[in-house]
Amino acid sequence: MAVGKNKRISKGKKGGKKKAADPFSKKDWYDIKAPSLFSTRNVGKTLVTRTQGTKIASEGLKHRVFEVSLADLQNDEDHAYRKIRLRAEDVQGKNVLTNFWGMDFTTDKLRSLVKKWQSLIEAHVDVKTTDNYTLRMFCIGFTKKRANQVKRTCYAQSSQIRQIRRKMREIMVTQAQSCDLKELVQKFIPESIGREIEKATSSIYPLQNVFIRKVKILKAPKFDIGKLMEVHGDYSEDVGVKMERPAEEVVPETTEVIGA
Repeated sequence: MAVGKNKRISKGKKGGKKKAADPFSKKDWYDIKAPSLFSTRNVGKTLVTRTQGTKIASEGLKHRVFEVSLADLQNDEDHAYRKIRLRAEDVQGKNVLTNFWGMDFTTDKLRSLVKKWQSLIEAHVDVKTTDNYTLRMFCIGFTKKRANQVKRTCYAQSSQIRQIRRKMREIMVTQAQSCDLKELVQKFIPESIGREIEKATSSIYPLQNVFIRKVKILKAPKFDIGKLMEVHGDYSEDVGVKMERPAEEVVPETTEVIGA
């Protein structure tokens, strides 16, 4: 090694060691609020780094997607197999207002439905609601034995499966196109669409366990705060309202000082 080279070897790092700050000291907790169509409105909390310079906290929160069990949202364990996705749309104070962003089944529920000796029938369709949300809905159903059937299996013929699939699509389209997103979610919760499909297809082949197993939102309309407040219904937190009365009292005092 040449003499005089690599002088920094003995001196250690330049500028000394940087003090490790706790990253959580720069973060704030926000409450996640679910839409008013669910019975439980407080979903949980989420974390975001405080506003610093050009990086605004509320911008970091918007469009986050939270996955919540429907059992928690409805306080009913019978809905535990359904997962609801909620997307953060707006931040008001310390509250994050969310809107419906999709639905799914838990894996164990889906696995428990699939059995031997029956036909599985699936259909999916893209629909547009009255408030311009484009959704993709997936439906699943299974054939069942007729009353007093002796035969062990209950397989549907491929022509019957095609008819049932067509019927599934028809019902999903008519149900979704006739209402807005809020009304459609209210149809998903009690599984009214599944029951209607079951009833309509019973003449082709009797079905059981008919569910809308998944819903994706492909395209959402431009963000509208008025629509979001409608979805959140009774929720109201206006930061400015509290300040109105004291402001009126203070105004005359200040004018007197200026006059003096």
